Amino acid sequence: MMGSSGSNQAVKTGTSPAQEPRERTVHSCNFRYAGRLSNENARALTALHEKFALNVTTSLELYLGASLNLKLMSLEQMAILDYVSGMAANSYLLPCALNVMESNILIEIDLALIFPIIDLLLGGAGTASNNEREMTDIDEEIMQSVTSLIVSQVERAWKTLELTLTAGRPIKQNMIQQVFTANDKLVLLMFEMTVGETTAPFRIVLPTSFVGFLLRHLNAMQSKKTSSRGPLRSPSLRERILDCDFTVSADITQMRVLVKDLVDLKPGKILKMKAPVKRPGRITVDDIEIFEALLVRNGTRKAAQLSARSQEPAATKE
Repeated sequence: MMGSSGSNQAVKTGTSPAQEPRERTVHSCNFRYAGRLSNENARALTALHEKFALNVTTSLELYLGASLNLKLMSLEQMAILDYVSGMAANSYLLPCALNVMESNILIEIDLALIFPIIDLLLGGAGTASNNEREMTDIDEEIMQSVTSLIVSQVERAWKTLELTLTAGRPIKQNMIQQVFTANDKLVLLMFEMTVGETTAPFRIVLPTSFVGFLLRHLNAMQSKKTSSRGPLRSPSLRERILDCDFTVSADITQMRVLVKDLVDLKPGKILKMKAPVKRPGRITVDDIEIFEALLVRNGTRKAAQLSARSQEPAATKE
């Protein structure tokens, strides 16, 4: 029995090193920074939505008949919980359903902008409201025309996707979980809007999954444009010279005038040049004679009718 026990102990001792698990290397991970946008993608989104801001500015100025400005300030990625915790109270939140990926976006407008816009729509001067209050159902109905215009400009900015946006009813802050899921990561397009004397934030909130979808289409369109262009031909020297500026004048050369006639010159006085009217003048380029020409009129403008090319540039004559 003792021999058997010793044998078993020897077997266990021999196999233990092979069964011992390897030591794993563990690194800390900050999920806040996972899947961050590259600089190239951030630039593409910025350029796209800077144009969107310009289009919204133009459209709203025409619609409201007042000075307005929308400017893209920055874009940022964050988790939905961070976004909700940093949201201003009583913001105007408009969810919009996308017809792709079963996703939603959110348009957030600060209430400080809403009431001046409503005042403009009702014929006022767009002054800010001193009384802080929540929006009423009537306020929301009045704003529908403005939000419809903004949504149409969002569709226009994303026209490469050929998608449609369906605006819903404005929601409260505690209903955002109905728009985005709890584990969604978001991309915030942060704008600054100025209406009259009021300046406040304007944001468009996008799920990161949709942003990736948008960027893939933008990159594909850019690659298609680049491949279709082909190599660019360098312009020849002749073609480059055609865009240069030269001083051209129409003159009657070799005129002789008495010095006393020049001394007596004053505004309104006529100086007799003592030359026949039909005598041809010269077209000169930087004081070099190129053509003989008669001075004529073309409508209400002076002109020159070319008659013959000069035999030799004046600058080379002895």
